[in-house]
Amino acid sequence: MIIEDDKDIAEEIGDFLQKNHYEVFLLEDFSNPISKILEVLPDLVLLDINLPYQNGESLLQELRKESNLPVIMLTSKNTEIDEALSISYGADDYITKPFSPNILLLRIGAVLKRVDREVSICTYKDLRIYFQKGVIKKGEEEVILTKNETIIFSYLYQHQNQIVSRDELMTDLWNNDEFINDNALTVTISRLRSKLKSIGCEDMIDTRKGIGYILS
Repeated sequence: MIIEDDKDIAEEIGDFLQKNHYEVFLLEDFSNPISKILEVLPDLVLLDINLPYQNGESLLQELRKESNLPVIMLTSKNTEIDEALSISYGADDYITKPFSPNILLLRIGAVLKRVDREVSICTYKDLRIYFQKGVIKKGEEEVILTKNETIIFSYLYQHQNQIVSRDELMTDLWNNDEFINDNALTVTISRLRSKLKSIGCEDMIDTRKGIGYILS
């Protein structure tokens, strides 16, 4: 995922990476990038420091509360302070503009080789969540989710501290090309709860009668 507000630069980097066999996602809405990162769950983020709404270093700090996925900082600033801050906030690498595309390609390859291959790890309380694999772990125990269970849990996770209606969950499933009826949604949530219960999280999904669901 490329998080760069200069559209020309973002598209230039994206085109180059696509030619080198990477799948690329360009962030266009900078109002809530953390939510989009957790939705897409890329293998690596290229993150500019100078962004609208909040700078990249602040965004990186927030991201590190949710995920350890690799991040390479991109910046036009060339000071030791910026590099030190980026690394201290959890960046995996730091590259200064202007840079050679081939150097960027090498840096990306090096980071992906260096980090744990299970890059998209999110946490909630004492759970480790691998959305790409549909796996939730608690200590040494784990459960494997179906696609629909993963979509539902992912939506609840992205909307922590918010009540999510059944209609919202149905819409999100439809957006992911999963067309289920109301009864099927009830069954899927029941199965998801059972799996969470099997690893000691039986009350994690709370029902708010007549409204919807919320992660407890």
